[in-house]
Amino acid sequence: MKPLVLAALMSATASMALAAERYVLDPSHSQVQFSYNHLGFSTTYGMFSGFEGEIMFDQGSPASSSVTVSMPVMSMITGWEGRSEHFMSDDFFGAKEGDMVTFNSTGIEVTGDNTAKITGDLSMNGVTKPVVLDAVLNKVGDHPQAGKPWAGFDATTTILRSDYDLGQFAPFVSDEVEVQISVEAMKAE
Repeated sequence: MKPLVLAALMSATASMALAAERYVLDPSHSQVQFSYNHLGFSTTYGMFSGFEGEIMFDQGSPASSSVTVSMPVMSMITGWEGRSEHFMSDDFFGAKEGDMVTFNSTGIEVTGDNTAKITGDLSMNGVTKPVVLDAVLNKVGDHPQAGKPWAGFDATTTILRSDYDLGQFAPFVSDEVEVQISVEAMKAE
């Protein structure tokens, strides 16, 4: 009897492991935008581009999915060259070629039909802290031009600059940074 139960368990475990499918981010349709309050006068925006990542997506059991993303610090776009240079200076990132911002999920809590809280470790500027993304599954289906499975997600979170040793000029320049994420991912070959 025990070998039969063990075989059934191993089979179930193997089929669960196969349920997650690998999707890779489409960098041309994926953005990480951020905003913060500047001296109470305005909301200032920026964006990261050129990032890579993958989603191990289990549509039947979304809590079993995972996300990993990395983006070059120097890919930050602020809309003003002087601001971009200041962010890369020792006042903030002290960025060098190859410095990355990374996110690795550690858990997913499904909160609705197409919503979840994705907990993970956000690393930047030599500091790693846990964050929670409020995520929405926008759509899963065949891409009309690519002819293969595609998935789209949006997510938001708020981080504190000071948690990552980037808190210069706070509280005059807001310590809180609002982050909006929108990604498309294609099923890997």
